[in-house]
Amino acid sequence: MSAIDKVLDSNQRYADGFNQGGLPGNPTRLRLAVVTCMDSRLHLSKLLGLELGDAHIIRNAGGIVTEDVLRSLVVSCQIAGTQEVMIINHTECAMLTFKDEELAAKLRRETGEAPVTPTRFYAFTDLEENVRQQMRELRSHPWIPESILVRGFIYNVDTGRLLEVSA
Repeated sequence: MSAIDKVLDSNQRYADGFNQGGLPGNPTRLRLAVVTCMDSRLHLSKLLGLELGDAHIIRNAGGIVTEDVLRSLVVSCQIAGTQEVMIINHTECAMLTFKDEELAAKLRRETGEAPVTPTRFYAFTDLEENVRQQMRELRSHPWIPESILVRGFIYNVDTGRLLEVSA
């Protein structure tokens, strides 16, 4: 059985007992958005105590405030009424283990191709500085109101604790 078939079976069991239809999509209950890494060790609903309808969750490799993340956050703030944004990076992130140029060169060697996108992978070498950079990206965008509270954190994958990063 493939991984997709396995999760489809799980979805069927979930849907059979589903009783949370009709929740409003906007605004979220907490008026919160979270930008975080796609790493499978970050179980956001458990580590933040979130329920369905509590927050918008935006994930990508490294928890980077990319153009697409900004697009989602502008919609979240301007249309859905979000008032707070958490940036969460984590220890032992794979984005700390390579440089953009190295990965691009490896992929060009293996495929013989040099595609137009992605133009970068957003690898980084300093976890705290990366969190600060993501907060700066968000705070400096003209379509994100200055009134939006933006805070950054590092999740420790070995202890389960969040550590706040000062701006």
